[in-house]
Amino acid sequence: MPDTRKRVLLFASKLGYQTRSFAVAAEKLHVDLAYVTDRCHQLDDPWEDRAIAVDFSKPTEAAHAVVTQSRATHVDGILALGDRPAHAAAGVARALGIPFHHPAAVEACGNKLRTREVLRDADMPVPWFRAMATQPLPEPALLGLIYPCVLKPLSLSASQGVVRANTRGEFLAAASRIHKLLQTPEIQATRESHLNEILVEGYLPGHEVAVEALMTAGQIRILAIFDKPDPLEGPFFEETIYVTPSRLPAPRLAAVEKSLQRCAAAMGLSHGPLHAEFRVRDSGETPETETVWPLEIAPRPIGGLCAQSLHFTLSPSGESIGLEELLLRHALELPGSDAPRESAASGVMMIPIPQSGIFSGVTGEEAAAHTPGITQIQITARVHDYIAAWPEGSSYLGFIFATGESPEVVEAALREAHGKLAFLIRPRLAVHHPSASA
Repeated sequence: MPDTRKRVLLFASKLGYQTRSFAVAAEKLHVDLAYVTDRCHQLDDPWEDRAIAVDFSKPTEAAHAVVTQSRATHVDGILALGDRPAHAAAGVARALGIPFHHPAAVEACGNKLRTREVLRDADMPVPWFRAMATQPLPEPALLGLIYPCVLKPLSLSASQGVVRANTRGEFLAAASRIHKLLQTPEIQATRESHLNEILVEGYLPGHEVAVEALMTAGQIRILAIFDKPDPLEGPFFEETIYVTPSRLPAPRLAAVEKSLQRCAAAMGLSHGPLHAEFRVRDSGETPETETVWPLEIAPRPIGGLCAQSLHFTLSPSGESIGLEELLLRHALELPGSDAPRESAASGVMMIPIPQSGIFSGVTGEEAAAHTPGITQIQITARVHDYIAAWPEGSSYLGFIFATGESPEVVEAALREAHGKLAFLIRPRLAVHHPSASA
């Protein structure tokens, strides 16, 4: 008998927490999930997941390889986790005639400079900005910079390498620090383009929000708007708490939605998940359309374990499903892709890293887990591993999840639980070279 099960290609740079959640959802829906990853292609299926191995730094070649291997079977839907996988996914979708964001739109979203240029040309509010090389760095006084400003690598995500500078001295120190980060073996191994350039732009004050959304043939549906209650004012921009629904007044929420629609249209996005970040001015003195400043828009869902802060209610059964199942239903045009978010407030704390060093363990987990409102705590940092604080870092110690009757209750529960945890981080010993003292 012919295979009637739906088949989805899931593009992911690594197989981890979120891919496992997709696997569980796919099994429930009787869907075949095929992974496309950038692990070494010379390894013969080391994790026995039958993943297609590609190089995401070469999206055109990756797309060609996936299309070639997929012609022997059918593909009904495509999803991508992360910015680099999304570019290859877009190429495959276009070749196979599957609805997805256009490759050119995905490529533009993955470059901070290109995003700023597109939004500026669409007459959207953007800060002043310019790109420059990190070595040799031009003299700041000759660049006409206005302080405070923010320095950013062009392609990194999760605020890695993002630094605020208030003076010439801080600018030079930040540029040097980012240059060293971009030259590390870990970053160089990504083979990203423009690793010798940074984006410098004006600092934007205000309240920051994140938006999770779905596009269907050009139409946007908002899934959730998250407040980020901790001020992100620098010098670094490590994110911590996300809470939904947002506590912004209705006119501001409407302005955020309008800005998202304009951003998506300007970037040429059309079908699939969206994750966007905005700054909302505290002052109401400017016109409504000028109070919302887009920071970034990405053709992918919220990353990692943070997706577990979102649940949706199927009708008419009232069954609760996670974001991963919702996205699978959307990709395959199955019933339930329009399920609304559950009515309870929810949130997640991405547990910050207070200092770089060797992670040696955590205490207080049991007490934290019994905090009213806390639904789950996952410590993802591995004991004895080196962890890096921001701006060099890009991962967290773990995640705390909470639900409650209001955003205020959820935020309080997250902070209380975090206060009960104690993390032991030892300094990394310097490597001694005998020749240095000879």
